[in-house]
Amino acid sequence: MPKDRLPAARLDALLGAVAKRPPRIAVIGDAMLDLYLKGDVDRISPEAPVPIVRVRERRYALGGAANVAQNVLALGARCELIAAVGRDTAGSQLREMLAERGAEPRGLVDCDRPTTTKTRVVARNQQVVRVDEEVDADLSGDEITRVLDAITRAVGVADALILEDYNKGVLVPQVIRAAIAAARTRGMPIVVDPKFRNFFEFQGATVFKPNRRELEGALGAEVDLARADTLPAVLARLDAQHLLLTLSEHGMALIARDGTVERIATTAREVYDVVGAGDTVTAYLAAMLAVQATPLESAIIANYAAGVEVGKAGAATVSPDEIREAYAAH
Repeated sequence: MPKDRLPAARLDALLGAVAKRPPRIAVIGDAMLDLYLKGDVDRISPEAPVPIVRVRERRYALGGAANVAQNVLALGARCELIAAVGRDTAGSQLREMLAERGAEPRGLVDCDRPTTTKTRVVARNQQVVRVDEEVDADLSGDEITRVLDAITRAVGVADALILEDYNKGVLVPQVIRAAIAAARTRGMPIVVDPKFRNFFEFQGATVFKPNRRELEGALGAEVDLARADTLPAVLARLDAQHLLLTLSEHGMALIARDGTVERIATTAREVYDVVGAGDTVTAYLAAMLAVQATPLESAIIANYAAGVEVGKAGAATVSPDEIREAYAAH
């Protein structure tokens, strides 16, 4: 059997372990609300050379760390999301959607900034424009204190930790260090999905999961997986056990501290929309590690989840049954 494929009995046992005794996952990061305005274009505006979109449908979706949280819940685990939310209509909508999915609401910290909202205007299945409403400056003062209090409580009862960074201000160095220290004290797995701003602040992850562009941006050099001998030095600098490099249509590469590289081919049969696939991978990684899967087993199952997710529109969730179906069809 290829190294990037699990025995069916092992796959079923790991997914079943989540259902039998749902692990508790703490997710810390930047929560977002996605708004999709879908409609038709019949004419050009007389005011400017732009299309007029007559909106026929308005749909909300969870994005960023909130999407990671809903993926954790969809696979059968429990979840507390620690994030900054504005005192606005978008914040209320985000809270309501998380509550509907079963997320614990205590970790959502009200802040004096708008809830990060991305509005996409879509006509004839084509995105016309995206409008972002956000303040991405670092949290400070009392806001950080309240986030740290939430971390102490959530990590104290968690089975795994996810740090989901979108450079929107929640994961400042003080928060990163406190969260990882708390998780390491309890010996739980830590999954980091980084962005550029604090890339090398995430010291001590079990699995550090950048995409290729993020890693190359942080290193200032192109990554050649045919000669991956330099990557263990990156792991040592990060004090991470494994580097999981996501490679879009080329699947993933799992690199260990000893230089071992495991390539995992994509399982996607149809790519409709790649939005949210990385969030799904992060959620499955943490949940599988929490039920004692190895990093390679966790990455393989997360890869199946990504293959299912990219066949759906927008940021979507993936259920264990869909993983089983994808495995059977692969």
